[in-house]
Amino acid sequence: MNNDRLPLSWTAICPLDDIVPNTGVCALVKGEQVAVFHVDNGEPEGIVYAIENFDPGSQAAVLSRGLIGNLGERVVVASPIYKHHFDLRTGECLETPGYSVSAFAARVENGQVWVEI
Repeated sequence: MNNDRLPLSWTAICPLDDIVPNTGVCALVKGEQVAVFHVDNGEPEGIVYAIENFDPGSQAAVLSRGLIGNLGERVVVASPIYKHHFDLRTGECLETPGYSVSAFAARVENGQVWVEI
């Protein structure tokens, strides 16, 4: 993603209840596809993460459809095509660091998911 085009700002994505726990959705933010994930961490609202939706390995916008899990201490999403694992905190691709994607700040406020891009 090219973050040089517009200044960073918070964008409302959807109500948290619209994202089933331990799944992701795709949102169009400032013309870019963002994968937003709701991870059940045992807290009432869980935690949300946001990364680019584009998978460099498969050249497809599919990361929001990947499977969420853990590899050691890392919370990851596995791409649905080649199963590369992306750290949801950093966007790092664990198998091929050159395929890493951007990660964005995300939060829940008053039941609404917000992403900073």
